[in-house]
Amino acid sequence: MAENQNSHDQQASNDPSFSLQRTYIKDLSVEMPNAPEIFLEQEGPTVEVSINVGGQRLAETIFEATVTATVTTRIQDKVLYLVEATQAGIFEAANIPAEQLDPLIGIVCPTMLYPYLRANVADAINRTSLPALHLAEVNFQALYEQRIAQLAEEQNQQQDSGIILPPGATRQ
Repeated sequence: MAENQNSHDQQASNDPSFSLQRTYIKDLSVEMPNAPEIFLEQEGPTVEVSINVGGQRLAETIFEATVTATVTTRIQDKVLYLVEATQAGIFEAANIPAEQLDPLIGIVCPTMLYPYLRANVADAINRTSLPALHLAEVNFQALYEQRIAQLAEEQNQQQDSGIILPPGATRQ
């Protein structure tokens, strides 16, 4: 009987597991460099949004994933406001096959964090007394696939030139 229990416990400890442990705002800034003069402008603003993801291993089965949004709103050539926010999360991923780990950190984790980021960005903009801005949905799988294609293209260009660069180095 004890052998069956040990066998069952060992089987359970080898099963893949994934869970969100904690979410937190890693960075949040709001700048209104041209206030209060910009409030007198009558023209409507233009909005630029940039989204980036990141991740790092903290321990054997513990990972931090991040989603960063930069929102720049301008009226003509003057910045109305600039919001930069990084939403982070701590995830536990145990017994995940190596080929599935990068997509997990690059697609699943950002997808889980993004609603928190959207809410925090909307709240930060709301506190400026300006009209609310809600970030659109993001397809993190498409972003991940674009990043993989871009990395493959960069590797092909490096191989074509015959020059091998160390990781993180760029051509001048």
